[in-house]
Amino acid sequence: MKTQYLPSMSTVPLTGAATALNSLPPAVAAGLWRGSELGQAGAAAWATGFEALDRELPGGGWPGGALTELLQPQPAVLEWRLLGPALAAQGGRGRRVVLVNPPRPPHAPGLLQAGLDAQQLVWVQADSPAQQLWCTEQLLRSAEAVVLAWLPQARPEQLRRLQLHAQGSPWPAFVCRPAAARHEPSAAPLRLLAAPGTTPWTLKVSILKRRGPAHEGEIELASIPDGLRAVLPVRAYRAPATPVAAVRRPGTVRVAPMPHGALAAASARRAGEEAQASSSTSTEHADAVGRRLHARAAH
Repeated sequence: MKTQYLPSMSTVPLTGAATALNSLPPAVAAGLWRGSELGQAGAAAWATGFEALDRELPGGGWPGGALTELLQPQPAVLEWRLLGPALAAQGGRGRRVVLVNPPRPPHAPGLLQAGLDAQQLVWVQADSPAQQLWCTEQLLRSAEAVVLAWLPQARPEQLRRLQLHAQGSPWPAFVCRPAAARHEPSAAPLRLLAAPGTTPWTLKVSILKRRGPAHEGEIELASIPDGLRAVLPVRAYRAPATPVAAVRRPGTVRVAPMPHGALAAASARRAGEEAQASSSTSTEHADAVGRRLHARAAH
């Protein structure tokens, strides 16, 4: 067998790199991914239910056949609102959703309000971290359901094993972990950090890792179940308008409006001063007339 060595990157001229890429076979060129572009999901991607988020994810949604890691400050608060539309769509197609180690018992009326049928949910309660990990691995290997697991103590090598098992399934798989794990390495191709938004019914999502260029900033999403949108006021899920700072033009004087009570008091005070001034004038006039009459009588 003859071994061929490729030249190192330092020996390949930059001017010839584009020519070398253009000369690749079509099958190889189709699978080429540039880091400055959003990559394509290995399997079909599933819409998240949020158009703003779909535009920032490779493939336009939650990746199938891959592990998605969702980080949040507190468990069982934001994951249902973020994943609810996609899980409801999967349940509507008859696909079961398996919950592994949820921190709180699933609330069937609330899930039904979000479009999730309790008949399509399977709740697996495992006691120890080892049992939770084992259950998640077996479910991913079976490739029969969408898996949503809460694994706060998962180590990097365990996440790598879960990612390998998830590649054999066409369905998306989700692992929920605390926000403090954002600084730990992870084999999950997609990592997101969710936080409460500016209003009670909005979410802020930061994409920490994706197959593509680094994402900067936050994406604010309105996460309202369809059953509540008709009864909630608009201010419940729309950010308040930013007040516009007043601009004072040179050479102008701004006069603040006086309250009604202060205006009435000022008017009464002015009327009293005018009456007092009028009374003083009348008294002075009367004194002058009296002095003149007294002077005539004296003569």
